[in-house]
Amino acid sequence: MKKHIPNAITCLNLISGCIATYFAFEGSYPTSLLFIVIGAVFDFFDGMTARLLHVSSPIGKELDSLADDITFGFAPSAMVFSYLGSFHQHIFILPFLAFVMAAFSALRLAKFNLDERQALGFIGLPTPANALFWGALIVGLGDAITTLPYAHWAILLGTFVSCYLLVSEIPMFALKFKHWGWQGNEVKYAFVVTSALLIAVLGIIGIAAVIAWYVLLSAVTRKRGDNP
Repeated sequence: MKKHIPNAITCLNLISGCIATYFAFEGSYPTSLLFIVIGAVFDFFDGMTARLLHVSSPIGKELDSLADDITFGFAPSAMVFSYLGSFHQHIFILPFLAFVMAAFSALRLAKFNLDERQALGFIGLPTPANALFWGALIVGLGDAITTLPYAHWAILLGTFVSCYLLVSEIPMFALKFKHWGWQGNEVKYAFVVTSALLIAVLGIIGIAAVIAWYVLLSAVTRKRGDNP
């Protein structure tokens, strides 16, 4: 019986992604973001549960990737699709280009499953971080920019940048601590403190700023050789 528990949690992640997608198409962006966050919580606990119960399996790994592509690939793509559709200046086909991000999220997840270099860090932007970025950005911006000229092109350009980051070879650190001391964890502690400040000052859109800061900090520390 216990071998089914992690897969059941993974399925809750997938269901959360389906609900998030529904609300994205309805234009209820805060609710959509909420279910993406709920999916992320389930995504965190399914792997932990599998390790604690010693019931990790190949089918669980494949199911996890499928659920993640729905919650962190298709759902945020649906948010961008609906958001682009609210622009008065858009070309008809423009919103549909948002779904390219779902395809690149699937590529990212397939690559992660086969890449043995990502035990202590990530190569490329993790799909949950990308989903949180777009969810928080859209909720934070609201209707404020929908009538601005060229704003829809900026959103579309941003999705293409996300696609590149998802499958890039840029090493990105993970918040995994071998010990709690300062030495060797400088980047991680600095990131946690600055992230808390960004969210405190900027609110919901601060989450998007945190993800952007994460990418920038990863790129900088990569050049210095501090990244795993």
